[in-house]
Amino acid sequence: MIQSRAVVTLVVVLSLVVAGGVGPGSVAATPEDAATATNGTDPDSTPSSSVAGGNGSLEIHFINVGQGASILVVSPSGETMLIDTGDWRDDGADVLQYLERENVSRIDHLVTTHADADHIGGHAAVIDRYETEKGGVGAVYDPGIAASSDTYQRYLNAVERHDVPLYEVAANDTIPFAGVNATVLAPPETPLADGDRNENSVVLSLRNDSESTGYLFPGDAEDDGEAYLTRQYGERLNATVLQAGHHGSRSSTSDALLDESSPRVVVVSSAYDSRYGHPHNETLERLASRSVSTYWTATHGNVVLVEEGDELVVKTQQNATTNPLELRSGSPVEPGTGPNVTERSRLSLATAGDGNGTATDTATETETATETATETPEPTPTPTATPTPSPSEPAEISLAEVNADAAGDESENLDDEYVVFENTGDSAADLSGWTVEDGAGHTYAFPDGFTLDAGESVTLRTGAGDDTETDLYWGSQRPVWNNGGDTVTVTDASGTVVVEETYP
Repeated sequence: MIQSRAVVTLVVVLSLVVAGGVGPGSVAATPEDAATATNGTDPDSTPSSSVAGGNGSLEIHFINVGQGASILVVSPSGETMLIDTGDWRDDGADVLQYLERENVSRIDHLVTTHADADHIGGHAAVIDRYETEKGGVGAVYDPGIAASSDTYQRYLNAVERHDVPLYEVAANDTIPFAGVNATVLAPPETPLADGDRNENSVVLSLRNDSESTGYLFPGDAEDDGEAYLTRQYGERLNATVLQAGHHGSRSSTSDALLDESSPRVVVVSSAYDSRYGHPHNETLERLASRSVSTYWTATHGNVVLVEEGDELVVKTQQNATTNPLELRSGSPVEPGTGPNVTERSRLSLATAGDGNGTATDTATETETATETATETPEPTPTPTATPTPSPSEPAEISLAEVNADAAGDESENLDDEYVVFENTGDSAADLSGWTVEDGAGHTYAFPDGFTLDAGESVTLRTGAGDDTETDLYWGSQRPVWNNGGDTVTVTDASGTVVVEETYP
């Protein structure tokens, strides 16, 4: 339930923004009222499923809404949370279409991260639809910092019109969400940056009941907001999945936040042709330096994460690269269009020690191969001494050696952590477009034009350096290979897995 948080501030704000004010019936007066409004009876009750055929798994849906953000969370019991509703230009049409397709009958929790029109654009339409045609909206949560836009006024008018409970939330509040620990990490009670809306975004941390998996949603928090988070929570920000702050802006998803959260997956929500240039190259470079698998709603379409036992399944509409520096090579997916999502990868949620007293991921994440392949005709023979193998035939590349435990302090001796690959075939192998991946989904791409001759080997070192014919450098700022066992996966340019070996 919402704990230790007064609602007087928001009542005052609403009375200034909405003509006639918002009556006390629209704002809960006590934490018990909040739990009653959302759960329907009392703080310990569980609502009936809001999603038809709830499957007992926690699901996170990053909805493709173009230049905006909207996330649907479905608890194991089918209770729902909708975080933001996209841009004002489509008035919630894309979000409502998605909710209809997912058979969402009720919005138990509607979270307003902040009052910008690309985050609350569909609030009024969603509230109106669910209050008149569906099972209603249980409660709305807001940081309490108003905007003067028509979009914000329509949102508050809809809250008042349907008498939906509205709560101001701040750091250390919790939201009653069955089967999920939903904690508000920000904003602090004293607003940051003179009340700037982005910096005072509602920041949510969601964890399943076992606490094995964390999801961090920072809204549009920027420099000040992220500095508050890292200062206040430190390593408690650790999350398996991170929503890129402020649509991938260079002012968010900082080195400090990434260091503390250590995400395995990052999802960016912005338009393919964003007028702001989102996601910015600086952000993508920070993610690439940590080899974080990155999904972009503009090229992957809707991104759905589903917990299945001790695995996290990643599904997208379109199969596209997750290399941060290559995201723009994918073709766009228009919001509200395209196929249903298809499984692309699985991440193990099991952990084990890495030899330095830190829990790290140990099992395999494998990219699902593209189901359809383009048949490549046989190339015309040429009188070269070392012909390149036909693209239709996998090259004979093998894993020759793994040195996961570098001498001394691994973080200071990254060049001594390495894997060695050997070409055991009879001809040279062009490794352009090939990738190497560890069990946690960290990915390295071979340089364009890199060829490994027959009988030769190449060492891929974790640290940074100048590539040669015999040594390549990942460029990571931290160890990649788990000392306690990991999986090495090599995929060729067509998406075929060539090597997949697990070492103890």
